[in-house]
Parts: sequence; structure tokens; C-alpha cells
Amino acid sequence: MSQIEDDEKSRQIEISEIITKDSEQLIIYNRIPKTGSTTLTNAIGYDLCKVNNFHSIHLNMTKNRYMMNLIDQGTFIRNISKWKDKLPAFYHGHVAFIDFTKFGYTNPIYINMIREPLDRLLSHYYFLRYGDNYRIGLKRSKAGNNETFDDCIKRKGNDCDIKNIWLQIPYFCGSHSFCSEPGNNFALETAKKNFLNHYLIVGTTDKLEKLIKMLEHLVPKFFKGAYKHFKELPASKTHLRSTLKKIPPTEETINIVKENKIYQMEKNFYDFVAYEFDRTWEKIFTKDTFLQNQYHYEKIKP
Repeated sequence: MSQIEDDEKSRQIEISEIITKDSEQLIIYNRIPKTGSTTLTNAIGYDLCKVNNFHSIHLNMTKNRYMMNLIDQGTFIRNISKWKDKLPAFYHGHVAFIDFTKFGYTNPIYINMIREPLDRLLSHYYFLRYGDNYRIGLKRSKAGNNETFDDCIKRKGNDCDIKNIWLQIPYFCGSHSFCSEPGNNFALETAKKNFLNHYLIVGTTDKLEKLIKMLEHLVPKFFKGAYKHFKELPASKTHLRSTLKKIPPTEETINIVKENKIYQMEKNFYDFVAYEFDRTWEKIFTKDTFLQNQYHYEKIKP
């Protein structure tokens, strides 16, 4: 091999390394409830933090709020950006997207995972009644209320109000007032824009393993060995916080939900993200392996 070829080879840069110096120290997973986020957080965050030398930190929002006010955003950004003793860090929590650039800081690496909207709502509805396999014995807010989702829809109850499906769009839209308004068209467009411009990767619940594979290659500093580790976990740890009892809805109920504008908008966003995830996967993975670099350097002078 010639010196030039050797130099060219040594200068090849993995796509996973093309991340700014500031942002590579921080990952934020602004996780959405009932999307499989506990499984993902434990598998790639807490299980790997000691092995790969980073810190996993839970951002706990007061009173289950998910939108952070402007003052809190500023203090949060300054705190985690300057908390040198806890860098590199993987932050996770139920919080809407925060734009660090508004405060003059570089955005961290954002990742996320979303779920088909009706499936997510059903899981949450029955979770409040029957709990999950993660904290068995903990009495949930609707424990003892065995009303099915179908019956709730028929009587137009609050628990199954289709407005409750409006959640994944706000998480990507951010903390603007219009983001939390169910059915707001600008919220949908803003969510798509933020997804495209600020998120490294967003997977779907039904393709969790693919997401973990991609994260391992995209951010190896944090997630080296993630997929092998996940595959070696017992079944009890690959489906954490799985709702204990879910009653499938009837076709009549499904049709009522799917005719609702709010569902249609959330489904529009879900399909948009899922399509991008699938196309990204197809471009980098083939024949049971990731493609080698599809570029090289040449004509290097001096």
C-alpha cells in the first residue's frame, strides 16, 4: 500500500464521528410515555453507562408536566452544559423538545422513539387501570375501574377522549402555546420541522431492535455493545413497563377513533417519522450487515 493510500485510509471518518465537539457530550432522550421508553432507557442508558463511561441522569418534571417554562429552560441548559463532572451525559425524561440555540448554546444530540397513536392511547388507558410488569402491586389512579375502552368511547368519557391522543406532536413541537392545542396544524408542522432538523434518529416502538443497532453505530461513544447487550437480556427486561391487561377495541371503536381529526394528525406525524426511519435503515443496512463507508478521499494536496 502506498503512503498516499495509507494516508487516505487513515483519514477516513465514520459518519458516527461527524458530530460537533460540544454536542457529543450530551444526549437527550425526551421520552414519551407508553412507547417502550423504559425498556430503551434501561437497555442503552443505565446498563451501559458504567461500561462506556458516561452518566445517565433522569430529568424529573414537577407534577407530571412535560412542557418546561422559558426560565426553567434557560437554567436547565446552563446547568447541564456546564456540569463538567457529569459529562458526557445521557439525559432522559418526559419533557417536550427544548431548543438550546435560543439561548446561544449548541443543541445536544436528540433521540426519541414513537408509537402508533391509538396503540399508545390504549396502553395508557389500561395502564391506569391494571398497572404494568415494572412496579407490580402499585395501585394506579383508575384501579378498580374495569370499564373497557369500547364502553368509554360509547359514553364519550374523559379517560378515552381523543384529545388525549395529542401527545407525540407536542413532544416534538416544543413549549410554544400552540403545541399543546389539540388539532393545531402549525404544531404538526413545527413537530415535523424539529424532527428533521434537530433529531439524530427517531425510531418506532415496533422496531426497537433496529433503533438500538442504529444508535450503536451513530453514537458508539455512548452505545458501543448496545445491541449485543440487549439481545442477551432476559425477556423480563426487554419488555419493561408492559401494561398487564389490554382489551383489544372493536372495529366500531377503531373506526370512531380513526375518523377523528386529532388522531389523523397524530397518525400523519407517526407515519412521517416511521417512513424516514425505514428509509434511513434501508440506506445503511443490507444483507444482514451495515454498509461500509460509501465514500473515500483522494487527490489530497499537499
